[in-house]
Amino acid sequence: MPGRVAYFGPAGTFTEEAALRYAPHGELVPRPTIAAVAAAVVAGEAQEGVVPIENSLEGSVTDTLDLLIHQSNLFIQRELVLPIVHCLLVRPGAREEDIRVIYSHPQALGQCRDYLEHRFPQASAMAAMSTAAAAEQVQKSDHPTAAAIGTARAAEIYGLSVLARGIQDNPANVTRFVVLAHTDHPPTGDDKTSLCFSFSNDTPGLLYAALGEFARRGINLAKVESRPTKQSLGQYIFLIDLHGHREDPEIKEAIRRLQAQASTLKIFGSYPRYVASNG
Repeated sequence: MPGRVAYFGPAGTFTEEAALRYAPHGELVPRPTIAAVAAAVVAGEAQEGVVPIENSLEGSVTDTLDLLIHQSNLFIQRELVLPIVHCLLVRPGAREEDIRVIYSHPQALGQCRDYLEHRFPQASAMAAMSTAAAAEQVQKSDHPTAAAIGTARAAEIYGLSVLARGIQDNPANVTRFVVLAHTDHPPTGDDKTSLCFSFSNDTPGLLYAALGEFARRGINLAKVESRPTKQSLGQYIFLIDLHGHREDPEIKEAIRRLQAQASTLKIFGSYPRYVASNG
């Protein structure tokens, strides 16, 4: 069972909600950045860390991808998928027509863009470090013109009122979180593997040949994307999620063949595929 679990905080964020679902009886340890969550696990201050990695509307969380690629030797041990329900939070007594500035994390602002443009065309959208930090900023404000986009739990923590609930533009808005640990997960029979690779030379057909190692073996690729190497313009690292465990014979052979073609290859981990609860 999880003991101390670090998460991208503070309290009142969607990451805290994901951490609570993953480890309802664990000791949750908030950290101010994604990198700080990983550092807490590396230093032994926590056994595991929960961070966001992908949103269904806004795409990948680049801080988490860059951490996995460049900075961390931790593995993905689990994945969690959480429905995202954004709320408009205000000081008690504030009215919709009073609002002139709305604070939130840039991802949350992006996920509510249409709502904000239609309901608050004159209001300024201001970035905050997190949805919880936005709620705290509204709490500390002396003006009823400030609002925040955040969680219902953040409203409870910071003594705010929920003026509107479910304001995200797409009702299918979900965020995928991953649990970082010193090891990944043993095979379960229904797994996913995440890895990245890059090439030293740019020649026609390189990526086609690399991905073909999986296609020829009937291995499904759930996700393919790229990130800059941060070394030179036009050089990229390719990231893939595939169905199966890195110890499965076909996947193990495909990765071995890919490694022979790539200049770098890093396995982020194999872990059970998330399955939504019927409850």
